[in-house]
Amino acid sequence: MKNTDTHNQRIAKMTFASIYPMYIAKVEKKGRTKEELNQVITWLTGFNDKKIQELINDNVTFETFFQEASLNPNVRLITGVICGYRVEDIENPLTQKVRYLDKLVDELARGRKLEKILRST
Repeated sequence: MKNTDTHNQRIAKMTFASIYPMYIAKVEKKGRTKEELNQVITWLTGFNDKKIQELINDNVTFETFFQEASLNPNVRLITGVICGYRVEDIENPLTQKVRYLDKLVDELARGRKLEKILRST
């Protein structure tokens, strides 16, 4: 994925708190729960519910959000297309991490089983 520096900077400066309600709305509209969403976020980042809420309250950017995260070692198993780009081909590391999260949320909203979303080897 070849993005401009402007695009990558825009993603880096977006706050997790501004996007999280959209994630909740997306999954709940499809019959999933906030708890399932948090389980997916926890799998990807290592954050527990308390830490997720703390990051929302602190209004952290995605840059800070992923700096504090401990990515799951199976993150490389997340493949496919999100927003028209293959997540495994995205060159900017932060943009790729945000798109990983987008991909997992999309899979949850589409009704994929949690066991499949929470990839294991």
